[in-house]
Amino acid sequence: MGGVGAESDRHAAADSRPQFTPTARELDDVELLRMGLFGSPGRFEGADGPTRLCLPPDVAESARQAKGLEITDAEGVPLAIVSVEGICPTCEGHVGVIGPVRPLRGNSRRAFDRLYVSPSASRTGLPDETVTVPVDGPLTEDDLVAIRSLNRPVLFLVLAGFETPKGMSAPGLIRATLAAADQFKDATVIAVPLASRPNVRSDDTFRKQVVDAYAPGPDVWWPTGRGAVGGGVARVVESDRPSGLDRGVVIFFTGLSGSGKSTLAQALCNRLIETGGRSVTLLDGDRVRRNVSRGLTFSRKDRELNIERIAWIAAEVARHGGMAVCAPIAPFDRTRKTARAMAAEVGADFALIHVATPLEVCEARDRKGLYQRARRGEVADFTGISSPYEVPADADLVIDTSGQSVDDALGTLTAFLVDRGWLPQPVAGQINPGHARRGT
Repeated sequence: MGGVGAESDRHAAADSRPQFTPTARELDDVELLRMGLFGSPGRFEGADGPTRLCLPPDVAESARQAKGLEITDAEGVPLAIVSVEGICPTCEGHVGVIGPVRPLRGNSRRAFDRLYVSPSASRTGLPDETVTVPVDGPLTEDDLVAIRSLNRPVLFLVLAGFETPKGMSAPGLIRATLAAADQFKDATVIAVPLASRPNVRSDDTFRKQVVDAYAPGPDVWWPTGRGAVGGGVARVVESDRPSGLDRGVVIFFTGLSGSGKSTLAQALCNRLIETGGRSVTLLDGDRVRRNVSRGLTFSRKDRELNIERIAWIAAEVARHGGMAVCAPIAPFDRTRKTARAMAAEVGADFALIHVATPLEVCEARDRKGLYQRARRGEVADFTGISSPYEVPADADLVIDTSGQSVDDALGTLTAFLVDRGWLPQPVAGQINPGHARRGT
């Protein structure tokens, strides 16, 4: 009877473990731990460790009580169990987790999955005299000539994690490296989900740790990146990262209710429809709530979820070369950064446009009477009144629509987009100068 009870307790504990899908950077870290990069089992060590897992406080508390957490990928496939031994305050209001990571049978299901192998497979499967070449950008002709002159077996170690490839998508960088490897008699290509670290010094240290873990021998040759990209590599680069009007882009407006962001976003879309030259999709906050996020409340959690849905749709539009114009309030810095990261992940450009019209002007415009109701306490969590608006410090363009017409503001915005190469040069007389300042 005691054994049966113990087994039931284990099942109950497993059933009580919360599920959590980390950020793209953290999912890459989970994959490295699953591969045994830092031993078996791998561990999250909290704020001071090489890898971190940050949870919302409520999820962290549930995981602490259940003594475990199930990690899933973006499609909900279970990847690993984290045994939660402790938590630590870190990660900008989130909570860091401390504990070992046990891999599950779920696969990452990423492109080129066959090339993502463990460090032990790399070290034992290749000869000691192999030269390891870490690759985070397309290899130039000068680099390839220098590598050939070594006259040694080569391991091209593609650093393909979140925000690590320079100017290319992770699959594109792998394709470009395979094209380069075809020029060698004895070359192996291995991909590593090495995500960049926000801190430059930590990033350099982490890269060296990962490269050393994979290198079959002591010789590591770091590409210089100098010179031109040629041949098959150049063709892959061109197809992976189209330029100008062929490149997908997300134009993400943020601002208070009544700031003019929806009006400006609609005017931009109308202008593009009239002039042609780009495929454009408008994702207005209210419109998305009606059609995609029906049932969500205006709590902080649900508002962030709504923004994440907008960001995901926008990234998918941009993935295929379109322009997505988003116009939510988007009051929180974290979800705006998530939107920027989602665009970067699919190889699209991104511009955050802060419509910085002052609160008193927005309130005076109040066509729906929402500010008055919020002042009376009839509308909870209303941005600018009973819920904060976190002013973006990373806006690419800042526009104040008070004191200028829609045409003037649209002229400033259009000039900015033309300057970035995302719109064609307009017909003379179409753009009127507006008044705005560039964001930092």
